[in-house]
Amino acid sequence: MKPIEIRPNIFWVGINDRSTELFEGLWPIHDFGVSYNSYLIKDEKTALVDLSKEMFTDDFVEHVSELVDLSKIDYVIVNHMEPDHTGALLRIRELAPNATFVGMGKAIGMMKDFYGVEENVKVVKHDETLSLGKLTLRFLFTPLVHWPETMMTYVEEEQLLFTCDAFGSYGALDSGIFDDEVGNQSFYEREALRYYTNIVAAYSRNVVMAIEKVSAHPIQIVAPSHGLVWRSDPMRIVNLYQRWAKFGSEPAEPGVTVLYGTMYRNTERAMEFALSELTKYKLPVEVFNVSNIDPSYILPSLWTKRGVLVACPTYERAMFPAMVRMLTMAEIKNVKHKVAGYFGSYAWSGGAKAVFEGFAEKLNWDVVGGLEFVGSSKKADLEQIRQITQQVAEKSM
Repeated sequence: MKPIEIRPNIFWVGINDRSTELFEGLWPIHDFGVSYNSYLIKDEKTALVDLSKEMFTDDFVEHVSELVDLSKIDYVIVNHMEPDHTGALLRIRELAPNATFVGMGKAIGMMKDFYGVEENVKVVKHDETLSLGKLTLRFLFTPLVHWPETMMTYVEEEQLLFTCDAFGSYGALDSGIFDDEVGNQSFYEREALRYYTNIVAAYSRNVVMAIEKVSAHPIQIVAPSHGLVWRSDPMRIVNLYQRWAKFGSEPAEPGVTVLYGTMYRNTERAMEFALSELTKYKLPVEVFNVSNIDPSYILPSLWTKRGVLVACPTYERAMFPAMVRMLTMAEIKNVKHKVAGYFGSYAWSGGAKAVFEGFAEKLNWDVVGGLEFVGSSKKADLEQIRQITQQVAEKSM
């Protein structure tokens, strides 16, 4: 895509990435891609806000060069040092040798660690301003959204907020960059939730604090570094993030996420019985086979629903490995404050139930019950599974 003017003399100069398989080497984006949004401000002084991933440096340089002679760039604003936003830094420094790189103190320290850059840098503090001429940039320190050095940059006269990873989403920008010019905004909102749970959820407390900081300023445009630029309803994405962030410290919405793994379908048959019980409660229910669905797609349901049913067999006196992977990711992402139950089959020795209880204790889950049964589930086993399922459902309403 060519550069796009988002406000007078403020341009989107981003890149669409449809090549990368795994974002951060972890999260699948091969189906929909992702954008790396960068912005150029042309005033008495010229500022480039965030950069691009290294593999797209040539494309990025070409985009910016359509608008300005790179040697005339005065400032490079580094909201966040993660390499998907700074991979082009050394090339830009070479092409803009007089540019000053601006960031919070931790960002400038990371710039040295990542790229060996120590000269022509400027450390700014929270609420500090920088005049470009007609336009004024105000820097808002938003640590741990989602690295410790992150900040947002607010253009006061335009009430425009460059938010870097905050308020972002997966998904390349196919038919436009603005919320009011795409016909599938719901897709980007869904991918924003997946992005939030994959990337930001562990720092939800910091998201809440960041939103409190930015709420002191009127906002007409939210311009993140991934996904749509929100100009028609900029508070829409802010309010979504605010809602999701609350689930980090309080119960989520009514509903149950069913996580299951199975080797010879004994646990799967028991899980199907539990699903028939759940239908009586008319709750939102999502079911995931952890063996063939990536945690990236499971985390949104796990994050936004109150209840969790875990069904998986014992595997060599421990838990089915695919479920261990899923629950480990839930632990990393601080998926807390759930009501949960467990059941699963074993052949000669149990063990999965104890592993489940260990995860539940660390995540502060309210465990209503657990059951390990030998081989296939018997009548007495199904009655216990019924009770576990009913308690999870009742507490998830």
